[in-house]
Amino acid sequence: MSSRSRPSPAVGVSAEPAVKPVAWHTLSATVVATMLDVDPGAGLQDGSVEARQEEYGPNVLAEPRRVPAWRKIIRLLAEKMTLVLVIAAVVSAVVSREWETPVVILAVIILNTALNYLQERRAENSLQALRTMSAGTAVVRRNGTELEVPRSALVPGDIVLLDAGDSIPADGRIVEESRLQVAEATLTGESEPVGKTTRALTTASLPPGDRDNMVFMNTEVTRGRATMVVTATGMRTEVGAIAALLSEVKGERTPLQKRIDQLAQMLTVVALLVVSVVFVLGLIRGQSWSDLLITAVSLAVATIPEGLTAVVAFTLAMGAARLAGRGAILKQLSAVETLGSVTHIATDKTGTLTMNEMTAHRLHIHGHDFLVTGEGYATDGKILTPEDLPVPDLTEALLAMALCNDAVIRDGRLVGDPTEGALLVLAEKGGLDVEAARQAHPRVAEVPFDSEYKYMATFHRLASTTPNSNPSAPLTVDQCLAKGAPVALMQLADSVLTAQGIRPITEEHRRRIHAAVQKLAGEGLRTLMIAGRRLDAVLPDDEKSLQAMVTGLTIYAIVGIVDPARAEAAEAIAVARRAGIQVHMITGDHLITASAIAKNLGIPGDAASGPDLDELDDGELGRRAAGYGVLARVTPAHKIRMVKALQQGGNIVAMTGDGVNDAPALKQADIGIAMGITGTDVSKGAANMIITDDNFATIVAAVREGRGIYANILKFVRFQLTTAWGFVLIFLIAGITGLAGGAPFTALQILWVNIIMDGPPALALGVDAAEPGTMLEQPRPANERLLTRGRLVRILGLGIVMAAGTIAVLTLAPVVFPDRADDAAFASTLAFTTFVFYQVFNLLNVRSDTHSVFSIQTLTNRSIWVALAAVIILQICVVQLQVLQGLFDTTELTASHWGLAVLVGSSALWVDEIGKFLVRSQVRHRRGPAPSSSARNPSSDHHI
Repeated sequence: MSSRSRPSPAVGVSAEPAVKPVAWHTLSATVVATMLDVDPGAGLQDGSVEARQEEYGPNVLAEPRRVPAWRKIIRLLAEKMTLVLVIAAVVSAVVSREWETPVVILAVIILNTALNYLQERRAENSLQALRTMSAGTAVVRRNGTELEVPRSALVPGDIVLLDAGDSIPADGRIVEESRLQVAEATLTGESEPVGKTTRALTTASLPPGDRDNMVFMNTEVTRGRATMVVTATGMRTEVGAIAALLSEVKGERTPLQKRIDQLAQMLTVVALLVVSVVFVLGLIRGQSWSDLLITAVSLAVATIPEGLTAVVAFTLAMGAARLAGRGAILKQLSAVETLGSVTHIATDKTGTLTMNEMTAHRLHIHGHDFLVTGEGYATDGKILTPEDLPVPDLTEALLAMALCNDAVIRDGRLVGDPTEGALLVLAEKGGLDVEAARQAHPRVAEVPFDSEYKYMATFHRLASTTPNSNPSAPLTVDQCLAKGAPVALMQLADSVLTAQGIRPITEEHRRRIHAAVQKLAGEGLRTLMIAGRRLDAVLPDDEKSLQAMVTGLTIYAIVGIVDPARAEAAEAIAVARRAGIQVHMITGDHLITASAIAKNLGIPGDAASGPDLDELDDGELGRRAAGYGVLARVTPAHKIRMVKALQQGGNIVAMTGDGVNDAPALKQADIGIAMGITGTDVSKGAANMIITDDNFATIVAAVREGRGIYANILKFVRFQLTTAWGFVLIFLIAGITGLAGGAPFTALQILWVNIIMDGPPALALGVDAAEPGTMLEQPRPANERLLTRGRLVRILGLGIVMAAGTIAVLTLAPVVFPDRADDAAFASTLAFTTFVFYQVFNLLNVRSDTHSVFSIQTLTNRSIWVALAAVIILQICVVQLQVLQGLFDTTELTASHWGLAVLVGSSALWVDEIGKFLVRSQVRHRRGPAPSSSARNPSSDHHI
């Protein structure tokens, strides 16, 4: 390759792109072509292409390293809780003559590992999605001819031809263009297509969205055509830089995984201590080693909640299924719990909070503002006229909107530029038959939009005009229509349309028009001026002369256009704020537009732009981040910085988005949420959750579901650990006193309690609906343990109640029922049954921390009652059926015996009811009188 293809020291850039890439947008197209050693008219020669392919490699994005399946499985098996279960299974298999315990534990391990592995297989596809986007072909000019080549074969210096509808195959500098507009929303977040130019820019440090003479890989041409020279391929492109950022972001363990790890460590220590104490006490009493080993293993199984991982997986899976029915698809089961604990939601604007359909909302004509109803590209809205104003004559303005326009709307779907679509819909709402108008006023010439002069003009003649009988005679035109930036068309206008007709424009007119434009812009609306003139002129042959005819215009109207906010978004944001969650809008759009939309949606906080963030170091940004409600004109790097800043102090951050530019921040966030309809493959690949309806309200519903799921997991932990603590106390007391030979229950009885209580009843907790008022609570602290002081006190208290009642039954049964005093199995059977009923009542206890069991909430989960009925029936079978009595070392009980077991077991319920009453009293005292506003009604979050 010639040295001219390298950036030269003369332009002050390094030759190594990775160090300091060339600011191609500051160079003229001729200089760019010279530096890349290519003739735009002929393209590269074959020899040069081969050399550059050798140097730069294929135009594809780097493929991520694939982790072998065996390594993923080993990593899953190495998790602390799983290791605890493995050790318990091995020990039980060695010291016990029974096969049930190790088989059950191993089955749980296999099931949990398989579920997690299958979820992870679908989660690691972000970079693969980026590579898929690079597939396809491109039309290039090589060896003086045009040909179609694979996109992967492009090299820097290639001349690529672009047309409307094309996906841009690489980054490039525009050499030639005609009415070129490019949709860059997936890269920059800009909701409108961007007009492009060929002129060199003066500022080197411009973000991609402001480089008007550059085009970027995987954006799309929406209008016009162009010729570009490739300046970067593969990982050197802007999308490649995003891919690099994406690969550098390391996935962190979720809060739930961290808390489960903490619980596993604690339970391991507790299990070892208790087993050691029981073992030593047994040796002191002279028990045999074999009996002690069996007892120790049984106690270890009882102490370690081996069903925890399986029930957590089931609870998350059930929550994921409910969310899928609401339009949210989880790629990781643990993601929904993370979403339930978020303190900040950083959301993209376009397509997430807004409809991504440009809509004309205001019409300024005859010196007055008129409101336009309706959203999107449906034409069922109206132009509302205030009662004190006459209906204005909109004919000229509506005709110009329809004719100076290339868009088409078919069955509510737009084909063409979104802004032109908004004007077309406005014309229809004003009562104009667009199709008939276009037939009556055929276009004969046009001046295409250019960012240099910032307007588009079209020339028309009446269809009824009699053509000249001489075919060679010049064509005449009847009218010129224009639309564009108000500041540009104002300079070309010499009159204005008023209620009294067309009048010469005065300084007062200009002042009022300027004020109207500023008012609309201040409300976040994009403004377009509509103008035109009647004429009777010969159509010139060249474009320069045609452009010279765009003068002497009459200003017809000013249109205020906006990408409207979703109807559900404002309510969803309000619900999130009541739940203690801050919402931040992070967008590539303009600051004024984003701020106005944020205000309408009820997002509080300061507003800043990407360049404003560049002036802050990471520490200062971390201190200010929570105060920002809006960040505009941001790059992917800005989004990652903001997410990291919000994460400081242990905050849990959710990031929503739909574009390539959102992918790195989606992966950096504690939970990334991609839009399913407008989202790119990249954003979906990087996210943990995909919202199929692109509805922000669905995210808030997922937050509620996540909180409910975490609460269900806590219910199971409380339920399981209360049982475990009760077992521990019973065995410790028996070991110290020698009661029942130091082993009140047999190993199989212990396993039976674990199976029936870790089975259907525990799983039924996983389908409990979120409690009323869930979205009125503040988010959990990020560092909150599963076992807070309050939860631990309740677990220990109820465990003491269970142990005391069971020991009392075991000790006093022969005294209360002397007729059974000679039956060695009677007391242990009655105590065993009592302990089972303790679990039945405790299952009802744990369903709510505050609500009484004697409330309507208790009846909302049919599965709980079915599971409890099954437990009672199974316990009756174990005790009453002779075929099972020998296996479980039980004996038959009478109705009075069963009544005593139920009565003693219910003591756990009454003790917990007293505790709940005290908690409710404290909560009422802290909150004061209940607010009268329906916004604080606990049921007000049911519809979200």
